[in-house]
Amino acid sequence: MRRKIPPLQTLVCFDAAARHESYTRAAQELSLTQSAVSRQIATLEAFLGVALFRRTRHGVALTASGAAYARQITKRLEAMERDTLDAMSHQGEGGSISLAAVPTFATRWLIPRLPGFAALYPDVTVHIETRTRPFLFADAEFDAALYAGTPAQVANWAGTRAQLLLHEDVVPVCSPTLLPRGKAVMPAAIAKLPLLQQSTRPDIWRQWFDAQEIQAPNARGGPRYELFSMLAAGAAHGLGVALMPTMLVADELARSDLVVACARPLAGERNYYLVTSDRADPSPLLKVFSDWMLALCT
Repeated sequence: MRRKIPPLQTLVCFDAAARHESYTRAAQELSLTQSAVSRQIATLEAFLGVALFRRTRHGVALTASGAAYARQITKRLEAMERDTLDAMSHQGEGGSISLAAVPTFATRWLIPRLPGFAALYPDVTVHIETRTRPFLFADAEFDAALYAGTPAQVANWAGTRAQLLLHEDVVPVCSPTLLPRGKAVMPAAIAKLPLLQQSTRPDIWRQWFDAQEIQAPNARGGPRYELFSMLAAGAAHGLGVALMPTMLVADELARSDLVVACARPLAGERNYYLVTSDRADPSPLLKVFSDWMLALCT
């Protein structure tokens, strides 16, 4: 059955005109005349039966329908471009995987291990973009997501299946300059040190002190940072003690930029998962990557 898809050139012209809200600037970008862009937009509007632009005193502006269509078309064209570049780069061999990932886990845990994957599968390219919240796989160009969340959050992510990768146990870490002789101290001593807070987990220090049965009036005090990478940097520069998963600060611990301030880990509320759509079986490439990830984590 013939697909109900307008000519590609009309979509390319529409995408450029929508981004600039100008036929003239779209024409300059595409090395066309302004009238050629105008004709392509008119052809697309006739195909759709919808007005995509309205005339203004200063040129053109997107209609509500045009703005909604532009958001979708831009994503589709970007996906087509990625697929085309992948096909060109692989010359008919291998393939690519697109991952959505929480940033610190991707930067500090996954990427340092990707050379091992590349050595096993040199014809496979792994693309990574940042995502911290659940999304609809049907509306995104991702094969899988590396997600940090609670079991309940993962269970509530509609239309997906999840594989547990790692538990997120946290432990206090800091610069050795904050500790007597750079050695670990007891929990009561931690309560007297400046504490670095993670803005997305405001009660994590309170939970740690409660688990140690320590009174800590300042458990919620101290500077707040959004990402683990920010906490690690602040702790390494002597700003305070941070509760961190040791797997995310392995390099700093190995270099002694950070030390474990108190060897009393707390089982974190979150885990790391590999999340995929449940609407279809994974592709052979995704199966290879999933098996490799699970082998690393067991």
